[in-house]
Amino acid sequence: MVECPICSRQVQSVNINAHLDSQCNDFIIDTSAAPPVSSSPAAPAPSTQNGFFASQKRPASSFFQTPSSKKQATSSKVLTPMVNGTAAVKLNGAMKRSFDEGPGQGEDSPMMDVNGRSVSVTPAEEARVIKRTKTNKAAPLAERMRPKNFGDVYGQDLVGPHGVLRSLIESESMPSMILWGGSGTGKTTIARCIAQMVGSRFIELNATSSGVAECKKIFAEAENELKLTGRKTIIFCDEIHRFSKSQQDVFLKPVEAGTITLIGATTENPSFKVVSALLSRCRTFTLQKLTTEDINNILQRALQLVQSESPNTPSNLLDAELLTYLANFADGDARTALNLLELAISLSNRDDITKDGIKAALTKTLVYDRAGDQHYDTISAFHKSVRGSDADAALYYLARMLQSGEDPLFVARRMVVIASEDVGLADNTLLPLATATYTATQQIGMPEARIPLAHCAVALSLAPKSTRAYRGLNNAYAALKEPGVAGLPVPIHLRNAPTRLMRELGYGAEYKYNPNYKDGKVRQDYLPDDLLGRTFLEDRDLGTAVDPDLAVDEG
Repeated sequence: MVECPICSRQVQSVNINAHLDSQCNDFIIDTSAAPPVSSSPAAPAPSTQNGFFASQKRPASSFFQTPSSKKQATSSKVLTPMVNGTAAVKLNGAMKRSFDEGPGQGEDSPMMDVNGRSVSVTPAEEARVIKRTKTNKAAPLAERMRPKNFGDVYGQDLVGPHGVLRSLIESESMPSMILWGGSGTGKTTIARCIAQMVGSRFIELNATSSGVAECKKIFAEAENELKLTGRKTIIFCDEIHRFSKSQQDVFLKPVEAGTITLIGATTENPSFKVVSALLSRCRTFTLQKLTTEDINNILQRALQLVQSESPNTPSNLLDAELLTYLANFADGDARTALNLLELAISLSNRDDITKDGIKAALTKTLVYDRAGDQHYDTISAFHKSVRGSDADAALYYLARMLQSGEDPLFVARRMVVIASEDVGLADNTLLPLATATYTATQQIGMPEARIPLAHCAVALSLAPKSTRAYRGLNNAYAALKEPGVAGLPVPIHLRNAPTRLMRELGYGAEYKYNPNYKDGKVRQDYLPDDLLGRTFLEDRDLGTAVDPDLAVDEG
């Protein structure tokens, strides 16, 4: 016989797997009858050899059995359902709480399931593992509103009725995956819904607080679970981009072997933040930014829940107009929207509060990551707005970057580039203006530096544009890629001759010094012989293509 690791009951060793599959209900050996007491005299004390007890043979099956001395010591204990993985025991008629159980969860307290609902425990189920938690009313509104199934997930076609991800899960062919999307788009929610649908063991990790040792321990447990019960393990790793490349490599073997199914969540571009080896073993799903309509639906559903829980919640201030305002304010982040609604509900209970007062109390930090895609996307939009001579758009993106804490010198450096790349020969005064703007920004700093930055941005936007010099340089670079061009010898009359030997070899001998001639004009070649007649600088300042949309507007 062996002792079940779940219910601690005695089961024959050959039936242990079937016992576990039956949820610890079948194949139980009744040990309530007291074993016969042996009438043989007490065994003599074991002899010692060289200071150690002599070894005594013991059956292999008895290794899993509880010694009789411990059975007698624990006979007065009554097992109760486990709480957070630790079994509570009733000793001498009194309930002894486990360390994780905490106060207020004694014998008279009702048993709660994971959703805070009371459940009954039958004698046959008293040894099962049941997670007992307090009611979730104290949890934030965003956590209480987290969907439990795909039907309640808004704004993500991936898990919609005909979504690709949903089809994979329903067909029981779920791969390891990377969920890429902004904050509040539902990455964690989708992962938890997947775990409930497939019925696998589900473990959550956060890359900011987990290490390699913890991951390896979880992998070993997942492998044992798979061998013992056949149940797979899903590991949800939030902020997986926070793991270093060497830490991400730890997932390669268990993911490839199928020991675990990895669901990684990231707000950063996985092409840059997730190692290519792990990325090739996972499918990447992009979560779309939630629309204002999606956020509005989520807020209406949350408000109905709050009003059902607290009928005294004021409804005159929390109307459709305020919900629309909050939805626009959230900028596609459902978590932010629900937190704002929770704050608005708290403020609405005050007698002196108005709707405008609620709006004034709400604050919003602009979504901008100085090290991520927002950093590059916004400066790209700013540059292209200046190139397109749209001063209004340029000022908008400039204000957006400065308001979000972008380094003003970074913007000033980009405008120095714009002055030569886009304005160029059309107005040579803009390059000194841009360099002066950089110096002014460096000297005075923010917030005053925003003024010269705006001055330069508008001047660059309104200036005529010429990419003649920029395109000419690109043409020269393109020529260097041709076979043999990069190694062409410099014409001997253009070579420097600092030594006597070089002069004797003819270096610079036939060079004509232009200032010595009228108007500086001479007949002299400057390109290598194989490039004579080749031009790189074009005559036109801009291109010759015609935008078909512009032609339609003019027609």
